[in-house]
Amino acid sequence: MQPSFSLEALEKENLGETVYGRLAEALMKGRFAPDARLTIRELAQSLGTSVTPVRDAILRLIQDEALVQKSAREVRVPVMTPERYREIRLIRLKLEGLAARETALRAGVDDIRRLGDLVARNEKAIARKDWAEALELNQTFHFALADIAGLPLLRGILHRLWLQMGPLIAEAYEPGGRVMIDHHHALLRAVEAHDADAAERAIASDIGDAADIILERLATRLDTAGARH
Repeated sequence: MQPSFSLEALEKENLGETVYGRLAEALMKGRFAPDARLTIRELAQSLGTSVTPVRDAILRLIQDEALVQKSAREVRVPVMTPERYREIRLIRLKLEGLAARETALRAGVDDIRRLGDLVARNEKAIARKDWAEALELNQTFHFALADIAGLPLLRGILHRLWLQMGPLIAEAYEPGGRVMIDHHHALLRAVEAHDADAAERAIASDIGDAADIILERLATRLDTAGARH
């Protein structure tokens, strides 16, 4: 006899993954500001679902260190310290540098066209000051490097890092302006030339210049918080 499977259980499993994906995407796109308070009931109402998949997704995001449990009923987006951000920056330099090198060595015509399209669309988004789309395209560009490089495990690690720093990048994207995209052009040229060293340098410059802006904003937030106390 063939075993029977519960269609309802499958739907619940898919719903849980969908809710996690939606909340993770919102974090990476900066839709929740640092120190924002999240409630399960409000999120469930917003997503049009029950509280159970939202609660499960939040628990996963706490394990990812993208959210922090303050109390039994209080979950917040963490406020990152400069020291923690510097650690993330160091890890990104190594891992995204590896992804850039492998992309330069492995990229085919379609891959290069894909990266070029992302850069062109990002330029247009910045020109019309559509910062939400520009931010999304920036994230897609960085993740595309891991995809083209054929490094799925690295992409998973980057996903967790971007969950934690998404709110910071979102805050810095508009003030950063061209700093947030200029090095993408250099990286694209390096990939077209299959120059792994130049690709690694370009991504390092991209991460480093953006980090300067982010660290400056973190310092300002700490100074403001200190003045309030």
